[in-house]
Amino acid sequence: MSDINKCGSCGSSGSSSGGCGSNGPCAHSDTCGHKLTVFNWLSNVRQPEGIKPFEFVEVRFKNDRKGFFKNVNTLSLKIGDVIAVEGNPGHDIGIVTLTGEMARIQMRGKKFDFDREDLIKKIYRIANQKDIDKWQEVRAKEYDVMVRTRDIVRNLGLEMKICDVEFQGDGAKATFYYTAEERVDFRVLIKELAGAFRTRIEMRQIGYRQGAAKVGGIGSCGRELCCSTWLTDFRSVNTVAARYQQLSINPQKLAGQCGKLKCCLNFELDSYLEAVKEFPDIHTRLYTEKGPANCMKLDIFKKEIWYAYTENSITWHKLDPQTANEIIEINKTRKKISSLEDYALIDHSTKEISFESASESDKIDRFDRKNKRKRPNKNRKTQNNRRRKSSDNKVTVNQKSASNNNTNKTQNKSKRTNTPKNNGEKSNKPRRQNQGNGNQKTQNNRSNRGKRPNQKKNNFPDSK
Repeated sequence: MSDINKCGSCGSSGSSSGGCGSNGPCAHSDTCGHKLTVFNWLSNVRQPEGIKPFEFVEVRFKNDRKGFFKNVNTLSLKIGDVIAVEGNPGHDIGIVTLTGEMARIQMRGKKFDFDREDLIKKIYRIANQKDIDKWQEVRAKEYDVMVRTRDIVRNLGLEMKICDVEFQGDGAKATFYYTAEERVDFRVLIKELAGAFRTRIEMRQIGYRQGAAKVGGIGSCGRELCCSTWLTDFRSVNTVAARYQQLSINPQKLAGQCGKLKCCLNFELDSYLEAVKEFPDIHTRLYTEKGPANCMKLDIFKKEIWYAYTENSITWHKLDPQTANEIIEINKTRKKISSLEDYALIDHSTKEISFESASESDKIDRFDRKNKRKRPNKNRKTQNNRRRKSSDNKVTVNQKSASNNNTNKTQNKSKRTNTPKNNGEKSNKPRRQNQGNGNQKTQNNRSNRGKRPNQKKNNFPDSK
């Protein structure tokens, strides 16, 4: 088997369409890595006798653009063949993706109108080498044309974004895909583009989701974007889908690369809506003798719902949906239950776990420890000596201040005793005998100022 018939992704070979390890169409020239590839599950089913094969074929072009073409010349086509089809004007080059009954099913799903002759285009021939060389030549310059077009749009000050540029297979026409929030007058732009690239210009406005499909990329799930691989119809996505799935309304997490809500929010919405039917309405209250209770949270996977009293919203009580519905039916008869504690589920999953201390040999930091004795620090001795000296100095200063205060008090007392009353007139009152004791005490204090405080006077009587 020649290398032309081998798959570029898995290396398998074969003359007919069939699945490989990545479950893609592994016919000779169409590799598994193409966008919007479709696996033909009816490829091994033989056509019944007496029935003509379906004459329409699905053809894929650049990125997500596909079309259905009529095989008027009854060519034997298979998935992966490069063919030349009818264009406007001239011809275009594409790759066959579906044939036979699978193409019929796909056309019915997309509601293709067989009666309109303007939509039906023909297949000319299987592309020869000259057609393929011209096709590869014009596709090689699409990126440079897109960058240059963006510069022209910026200079003209137009509020639009050029997402992609696609040349026709024969180079007779170039289609510019752009996104814009408002209507754009690009008549001047078309004149400049036609003069710069010398070809027919077609401007086609697309949505932001289609723009992301044209560019492609990797989503937050780690896989290639759904819009650029298999998703063809873009349904509207609302925040209601996120609320039903108990997701936080965070625009940064819910938005995709297109800036809109992710398309995958609609994938599991039907299963969530089916599961929510078992739960009561979250806005309905449960009336008890302790007071009304509101719904705080519900878990669809575990089939649990939490209620809390309006007066004490800190403590939550877990119920199952059937019990909550029974309480609501009781409340409809204008009766109240005793309390939520009587109907709450007991959680037996929590168990006390006792942790034992690991041995010394199992510790990670056992190699970081050093078995050395701590040496006395010399700096500590000097610091302690300094602290002692400073404390002694504080004590002496305090003693001096206390002695000064005592002298000031004695001087004030002496002044008070010596100052005569009645404006210098002598008083006729007899003086007290112990009047001079205060002056004697002050003199004794002055004389004992230099003596140590531990020395005591000899109070014993003189021997005769």
